[in-house]
Amino acid sequence: MKKLIIFDLDGTLLDTIADLAAATNQALETYGFPTHPTEAYRFFVGNGINKLFERALPETARSESDILKIRSAFLPYYNIHNADLSRPYPGITELLQTLQAKGMQLAVASNKYQEATRKLMGQYFPTIRFCAVFGQREGVPTKPDPQVIQEIIGLAHVELEEVVYVGDSNVDMQTGANAGVTTVGVSWGFRPRAELEAGHPAFIADTAAELLHFCCTEAQPTTDK
Repeated sequence: MKKLIIFDLDGTLLDTIADLAAATNQALETYGFPTHPTEAYRFFVGNGINKLFERALPETARSESDILKIRSAFLPYYNIHNADLSRPYPGITELLQTLQAKGMQLAVASNKYQEATRKLMGQYFPTIRFCAVFGQREGVPTKPDPQVIQEIIGLAHVELEEVVYVGDSNVDMQTGANAGVTTVGVSWGFRPRAELEAGHPAFIADTAAELLHFCCTEAQPTTDK
């Protein structure tokens, strides 16, 4: 049985895409740039908000100054509206409650900026005692760099083989591999299943119940489903 389960946030625990799209479109519109349909944002997110803005901007307007302009409009809007439409995925709240009841340590490692990460986790999962909730922080490289995973493992005082890292994108699959921990993909998130398969995770869960089974059994399933 594993002792520490580390989760990505966006696309893994919470479906946040509509609020991210609305806030970015608002910022783009503020400065006269074209906006995008919500579905397009599934492929813009995953590497932190500056990379999100770079991908959302026209190719001819991706300078640092343009990115910072969009950031300046995005942050105050998103800080207020980041929970307008965002919701936990089906079964996630029960999954976390069950893992906690079984004595596992739980943590979050996200590329979302720290303020929003902490706010959303506190709002949607107030009864869960996470040993760490880390978003993007100054001086800490974003995923797929493994530093955040290594930091959480140190705080939890567990061994690499006792850790599962769970995420919904190629960034997450790379992060888990770079950290040397068991990595699980979830197919309900922002990216297609084929992207997860290309990262060769130990398992791909289609439901929260499957993820619970994987985390709680010694004889873990394979990706052949």
